[in-house]
Amino acid sequence: MAAYANSNHALFSASSSAAAAIRRVATVRCGPRDNRGPLLKGRILSTEAIQAIQALKRAYRSDPENLPAHALRRLIKSDLTAALKELLRQEQCAIAAVVFSVIQSEYGADLNTYSEMVVALARKGLAAEIDALVDRMEEEARAGIVCGESRGLLRMVKALISAERKESTVRIYEMMKRSGMGSTWEVDEYLGRVLSKGLRRFGEGKLADEVDSELGRLYKGIFVKSVSLHQK
Repeated sequence: MAAYANSNHALFSASSSAAAAIRRVATVRCGPRDNRGPLLKGRILSTEAIQAIQALKRAYRSDPENLPAHALRRLIKSDLTAALKELLRQEQCAIAAVVFSVIQSEYGADLNTYSEMVVALARKGLAAEIDALVDRMEEEARAGIVCGESRGLLRMVKALISAERKESTVRIYEMMKRSGMGSTWEVDEYLGRVLSKGLRRFGEGKLADEVDSELGRLYKGIFVKSVSLHQK
């Protein structure tokens, strides 16, 4: 489990300056100056999850480079997921990366989990870390994106476009195609519109045309009418 702490830095290894940036961001949120409020036990956070979060935050204040991932050993998947969500809510991205690595290693991270990480990193303007996370996602999903996770995929695409991550957006689209989009599963209309608009904004007109063609095939009159109204 000690390896999980080191994997935190591997996850955001796009550049040393980026790693330093995430440490500076997280430091602002440590201790009593955190204005997000105290941890509350309830339906979302178990006692075990709260204790693990508190242990990680204490360790971070002492040594940000060596977080004790062993504090997460006793947590079941639901507790790990709850701890990740709480740390992301507090914008503790560096600590959340440790929890994410444990989830990914032990259970595999689904698209919703990846998208939550991307959204949190985008809020902090951590562009290099977003690209590194998409790298990680692509390595773990060589066959492409699992169909049926359209909600997480939509959040991912919107966050990448909002963060101006052109290359990562294109790579997500390529993963969608590899997974069988257009042949074994149909793209959601709204997701397709968002993706097409983002690709076109990034100057990827050819790829945007591919998405539009697929939408036109699936939704025919609805999509054609929408495009016509937009062009007037």
